[in-house]
Amino acid sequence: DLVWLSVLVQRRYAQICADHDLTSVQATLLCVIKDRSQGMGELARQLGVAKNALSGLVDRMERRGLVQRETLQCDRRAVTLSTTALGKEIVGALYADVADRMPDIAGALPADERRRLADSIARITASIRLTALPVDGADDERPVTTSSRT
Repeated sequence: DLVWLSVLVQRRYAQICADHDLTSVQATLLCVIKDRSQGMGELARQLGVAKNALSGLVDRMERRGLVQRETLQCDRRAVTLSTTALGKEIVGALYADVADRMPDIAGALPADERRRLADSIARITASIRLTALPVDGADDERPVTTSSRT
């Protein structure tokens, strides 16, 4: 049953994202950085993507004027990503649309069960925020060793 619920939620989210001319991954990236800029390495971990894949995603979003890269003064190699004014406007509209269109997935439930479900979802998301499963190649910070042990 959780598989089918997941399918329903993913399909609805993908449709809402498409209505805002975003892919699901682009929308999720905007949601992650909507309130504060974040480093590219941390974003790759949160989104569960390799850094090079994130870089391509950011390039496309930057060309559309949705995000901007910023170099830190203290470390010119470190790059953070934040939303532009247009990105903030779009992610705000996306949030409103999700809040409006997602709840009807549970429309067949009585009102008291919908409230309990909403409360449960809020507790789950508050405790887990956004975690990602490891992705092969996503963690470029692993130490590389050249010595072999016998």
